[in-house]
Amino acid sequence: MKSIGILTGGGDAPGLNAVIRAVVKYGVGQNGWRLTGIEDSFNGLLCRPYRLMPLTPTSCRGILQRGGTILGTTNRGDPFDFPGPEGRVNRASDVKDAVDSLKLEGLIVVGGDGTLRIARRLMEDFGVAVLGVPKTIDNDIAATDVTFGFASAVACVSDALDRLHATAEAHDRVLILEVMGRDAGWIALHGGIAGGADVIVIPEIPWSGERIAAKISDRRKIGRQFSLVVVAEGARPAGEPIVPGKAAARVAHEIETRLPGTDVRVTVLGHLQRGGSPVAPDRVLATRYGVGAVDLVEAGRWGEMVCLRDGRIDGVRLELATQPHPVRVDDPLIHVARAVRIELGG
Repeated sequence: MKSIGILTGGGDAPGLNAVIRAVVKYGVGQNGWRLTGIEDSFNGLLCRPYRLMPLTPTSCRGILQRGGTILGTTNRGDPFDFPGPEGRVNRASDVKDAVDSLKLEGLIVVGGDGTLRIARRLMEDFGVAVLGVPKTIDNDIAATDVTFGFASAVACVSDALDRLHATAEAHDRVLILEVMGRDAGWIALHGGIAGGADVIVIPEIPWSGERIAAKISDRRKIGRQFSLVVVAEGARPAGEPIVPGKAAARVAHEIETRLPGTDVRVTVLGHLQRGGSPVAPDRVLATRYGVGAVDLVEAGRWGEMVCLRDGRIDGVRLELATQPHPVRVDDPLIHVARAVRIELGG
């Protein structure tokens, strides 16, 4: 009987429970594993006593459609830089000791680039067998075609724009929607196109206030007195640094300065993009990733991350898995956005 641990790390994403469910139904239900859920990422192995959750087909009923994660998660759980009473300490060896104490063959680690980098260091420095599953609503991991949670986040943005469209048109306002995307603009780009945005600004294309104001003015000339603007949280003006938490506010200020009298309002979508039930494509993709993780473990392919490439589930070495995945300026979707007269600000 294989004894495997599974944990979820970093920010939550719709579809995490679907991954857990698939690993349980396949690994435990069909392959006879003993599967141990580790609560709150690696933190569950650093607590005494350990914080664990035995996972069985019975205990995982009804979780496919649930958002969040039944195991809990954290983005403050780096065992190599762990907060202690006297400052930051390296407790990575405690993770190794816990894995040995629990007689776990290895860990399935579901997370984004930060969590997967921790997993890789545990493997390289301490010999802990790890298998990664990519998770990020930002879709910013290069080794896989798409990450689960992304489609649900895009659907949330699209729905928000549909709602904002009605009130923007009713009041002749410029409504700005700030969405997640500190380093990559995939959510803003996909969500903005799906929701009919007039302007989309992303981190990869520094924006010009003159161009954004000109787009709004051009719409007014043809009788469209309102505009919808989508701003990724990592977007910045040309020649200026990113100011955390100020992306949409800076765009709003620029519009108000260049177009005096314009009624500009900002909506920050925030964690609404992470919450809620996963949409159907994310449920399917997360289930495929869970099954793929079990297949890789059974094949002894520790040290890899499950990935989707050209429609097929495969694995890629962890050292290649966490490369960033920004929007390229020559991406086909950039061409699509410009073709339908969306202003990208630069």
